[in-house]
Amino acid sequence: MIRIKVKDIVKAVNGILLCGDPDTIITDLCLDSREIKQGDLFVPIIGNNQDAHKYIEKALEIGAATLTSRHKGVVIADKPYIQVADTERALHEIGYFLREFYDILFIGVTGSVGKTTTREMIATALGSSRNVYQTSGNLNSTFGVPLTLARATEGAEVAVLEAGIGQPGEMEILSRLIKPQIAVVTMIGVAHMEHFHTRENIRKEKLEIINHMSSDGVLFLNGDDKMLADVRGDIPVQTFYYGTEPWCEYRAENIHMEHYRYVYDYVHGDKKVTVTINALGRHNVSNSLAGMAIADYMGLDIIKAARSYETFQGLRQRLLQIPGKYTIIDDTYNASPDSMRASIDVLSDLPDSGQKIAVFGDMFELGTDSEKYHYEIGQYMVGKKIDALVVVGELAQNIMKALQDANSSIKCYSFKDNGEVALYLMSVMMPEDVVLIKGSHGMHLNEIVSNLMG
Repeated sequence: MIRIKVKDIVKAVNGILLCGDPDTIITDLCLDSREIKQGDLFVPIIGNNQDAHKYIEKALEIGAATLTSRHKGVVIADKPYIQVADTERALHEIGYFLREFYDILFIGVTGSVGKTTTREMIATALGSSRNVYQTSGNLNSTFGVPLTLARATEGAEVAVLEAGIGQPGEMEILSRLIKPQIAVVTMIGVAHMEHFHTRENIRKEKLEIINHMSSDGVLFLNGDDKMLADVRGDIPVQTFYYGTEPWCEYRAENIHMEHYRYVYDYVHGDKKVTVTINALGRHNVSNSLAGMAIADYMGLDIIKAARSYETFQGLRQRLLQIPGKYTIIDDTYNASPDSMRASIDVLSDLPDSGQKIAVFGDMFELGTDSEKYHYEIGQYMVGKKIDALVVVGELAQNIMKALQDANSSIKCYSFKDNGEVALYLMSVMMPEDVVLIKGSHGMHLNEIVSNLMG
């Protein structure tokens, strides 16, 4: 983080310094008192279930200063208290302030599905020729992006930041925080339908990533997604499409598998480069193509960019092989209908050496049609080369019901909690078997992975 002083924070948030030294150095932001470090500014957020202001004194045992909307007038303390009207809004103001310090290329990545892997693949491709900083973990929200800006590494030439929304109006904040010169939208799905109601509303919100784009900014859209293809020619900034359609400016052709890895020819104009991806699933062709397109647009060495994917390591769909036991595809990071279908394809396309088992949990934030979306996942599984389905959670029961209604040959099992699932899998799986585990983050299906690994 750029070293700034408390007095700079006070000015940025239009706050009042209630006590403490205005020249105190701030080196990071912190929202969780349990993770506070020396030099941190504590930002106590008032949530639906609790008010983090009650942790201020504990946080300041280690931290350097705090924001507060609960303290007014004179405060007697050794460390700075900065009074603000609203701590969440103040966090955004700090983010806007920090963004102005950076004179490097910013790339913003959003979409209903694939944004994390696409962000990682863009960073990988560009990292073959440039010093790249990217979003860490899931710090992609209106809370997380200010922290991401605060932690940018020294010497970075490019920042690849992920923008994740959950409520209408959040992309306006994220666009102002990131101020991208280049933006990417991966696809428009039904995640967060509970709050947006229609895919058209989701598309409108996602495309607002360009709201604070620089005047010479460029937008890259996935041409294989119909919702994005339909706005071709209607975007008020320079726009390029990547995909497999012949009209896409940046294309993937001759897509095939070699030794269980996807290979394709990257094509742009008269350029053609073979790309091999160290990642499961055909959907990663599209994700990697975004990185190739941007590397090419920036004038970087696209041969080096292509080679970087041969050793790609991402957060999603981790392949964990337990010698003498079984193989796990850990895709517990999150879930939506589109990513569920992609994971089903990954499992189905694997070699038929042993049993293929899918463990699915509930998908959240799908609104009033949640049961229908889960049922459709079961319908999608019909006819796939999968041997068994294990579900945990109430909504996931609809996935199983769809298979049963279709008289599918896929065997179905239901359990009440993650512990039961893990015990069942350990009792039936053989060394040649593979299990895919996927559900929304709040289902904590990573507990199943930990038990199987343990």
